[in-house]
Amino acid sequence: MAFPKPIEHYGTHRLIPTKYADADSSVLETLSLPAEVISDLTELDAATNERKLAEQGENIAIGPGELLLGVPEAHIVNAAFCHPHPQGSRFNNSRRGAWYAGVELETSFAEVAFHKRRFLQDARITATLTFDYQDFLADFSGVYSHLDPHEIETCLLPEPVPECYAPGQALADLLLHAGSNGVVYPSVRNPGGTCVACFRPALVYNPRRGKQYQLTVGAGEQWATT
Repeated sequence: MAFPKPIEHYGTHRLIPTKYADADSSVLETLSLPAEVISDLTELDAATNERKLAEQGENIAIGPGELLLGVPEAHIVNAAFCHPHPQGSRFNNSRRGAWYAGVELETSFAEVAFHKRRFLQDARITATLTFDYQDFLADFSGVYSHLDPHEIETCLLPEPVPECYAPGQALADLLLHAGSNGVVYPSVRNPGGTCVACFRPALVYNPRRGKQYQLTVGAGEQWATT
């Protein structure tokens, strides 16, 4: 079973598309529409935005008491927990997200590049495309779960996605409800790298913006950054 172990990782990296990394304002504010129309659209947005629903106590997977409030980049951190992928990720299900970060910048790029490459392949896009990312730095200090050899073998399978996530999601559910802060594990996409999956928004310490990057990905295995 995963075992607890203290960690100290400062300046970890989470890459977020720049279109999602802007200030905490709605795109509706930029539309040239009558005020009453903007008001109606804003109400609709609030009724369907998972982060806003969680902040109002209407998300059964994560309550407002767990979310950050009044700190820099709170909306960025909260969004990671309130907008999980519909199929979940390696250590979270489709109902509650987690804050994933690479201890090394190269690890974050490798993880993101893998999923972008899959997107291109699934969409049958053969062109090489460039994507813009904002690097968010955060610090982690405390006791986190580490995988035992059997869990490393079963939870860190590279393929097939998303089926290979099932063991990790089941383990994460047990750990979360047992009070674990998150999982530290070897990167699947960057051998030798380390990833952090933090289960709790309040433990994403000092979230802050780093540099902006461009990631160029093609249908093959190669990728590049600028």
